[in-house]
Amino acid sequence: MGSSWVEVPPGSDFPIENLPWGVFSTSTNPRERLGVRIGDHVLDICALHEAGLLSTGPNLSGQHSACFQQSTLNGFMGLGRPAWREARAVLQRLLSSSEGVLRDNASLRELVMVPQAAATMHLPAAVGDYTDFYASRHHAFNVGALFRGPGQELQPNWLHLPVGYHGRSSSLVVSGQGVVRPWGQLLPPGADTPVFTPCRALDFELEMGALIGPGNELGCPVAAQDAWRHLFGLVLLNDWSARDVQKWEYVPLGPFLAKSWASQVSPWVVSFDALEPWQVEPPPLEVPVLPYLSDPGEQGGSGGCGGTHAAGADGHTPCVRVAHDVRVAVDLLPAGAQRATRVCASNLRHMYWTWPQMVAHHTCGGCNLRPGDLLGSGTISGPTPDSRACLLEITRGGAQPLVLPAAGGDAADTSPAGSGAAEAGSGSSGSSGATLQRKYLEDGDEVIIRGWCEGKDGLRIGFGECRGVVLPARAPAGGK
Repeated sequence: MGSSWVEVPPGSDFPIENLPWGVFSTSTNPRERLGVRIGDHVLDICALHEAGLLSTGPNLSGQHSACFQQSTLNGFMGLGRPAWREARAVLQRLLSSSEGVLRDNASLRELVMVPQAAATMHLPAAVGDYTDFYASRHHAFNVGALFRGPGQELQPNWLHLPVGYHGRSSSLVVSGQGVVRPWGQLLPPGADTPVFTPCRALDFELEMGALIGPGNELGCPVAAQDAWRHLFGLVLLNDWSARDVQKWEYVPLGPFLAKSWASQVSPWVVSFDALEPWQVEPPPLEVPVLPYLSDPGEQGGSGGCGGTHAAGADGHTPCVRVAHDVRVAVDLLPAGAQRATRVCASNLRHMYWTWPQMVAHHTCGGCNLRPGDLLGSGTISGPTPDSRACLLEITRGGAQPLVLPAAGGDAADTSPAGSGAAEAGSGSSGSSGATLQRKYLEDGDEVIIRGWCEGKDGLRIGFGECRGVVLPARAPAGGK
């Protein structure tokens, strides 16, 4: 891919090779509309369409072009990968340094190129249904050890199917919005009777979410090898969690109030086409899986495409066991601090179950997915202490507080009793002085999730940020 006439700052998440999709508005035009990010600008897709520059190919012309005038990505995502690739090719051509249609037309350029600083971001899709999976073996093992004890870390079904639960799409919010500490019923340590109180163990979960493109009809499962046709792209996801509420309520049907109060996503959707250079093999399967979760032709359901992940002419790859080398990290800005501290860093490639397997399992009973549905990965924990991707794991359920430099900037100490150092993250290093501790999040704490890919040639694409601050609990309706 060549260079762009749009200035892209060094180290930006948004070069011409990325071009993620989102929904934005401005103070001068409050209408919510589609946008594509490049550098520090948002390309106004509605304005570009009205200028006649976007709907030029067979997959985007005629009635299909109506999606560019909508206020969510649902219509565009529902068109499928041939249309997505056609739009991507048109945009990369228009933004290329060798193309003058926009570059040399000052009035048109001013109309369609919006400074990111002037844009207000919104949820990228109208999410009809949200399902959260539990796809990291490391996370499942660590949490199982805390909740059930040694020898019972993984439930018998975990290695045979992608475990998931149905979340609440109504409480999905976009990055930058505050989240209110929830009330719930919990059982205090040593007590026999539950109490109704604000959550005392509020946690983040470092996740990614996949947005569904074309859906499937009710009663018609999606084959695992066809799942990529239904997967549009990824966002960062913080599945906010009330751990004390969760511990009391989750048996036998899983989390309810502990998860229903807020989940947060980044505004920019990075397409799987943009992520193709970072395809990697996932962790090997430990036991054979049933054929509906396997790659075509694999004996015994052991998975794996042998590294062959290339897409066909329609942008489809039949490979089921494909992961992506996406680095993810969480920075915590404690209430009153001036700088954030990195508290964990992991990688999406640690997911044991893949997106096609999640789609295949989700639909195998006949469930219909729809454009804009969101699938959460579950907490993306890795094999090392600094890659534990929630405070429940980092602090061992609150038994080993996280030690943070009060001034911020250094990596947090995630070792037992603060006796060792975690891998350094962003911010300055070498500072010393006062520290503070966190078992769980306090009011005023801000959680910032980041994700990015880096190539050997120096190419970087990223997801921006998913950030949210914890707001105090409100007075309960009807009293305690």
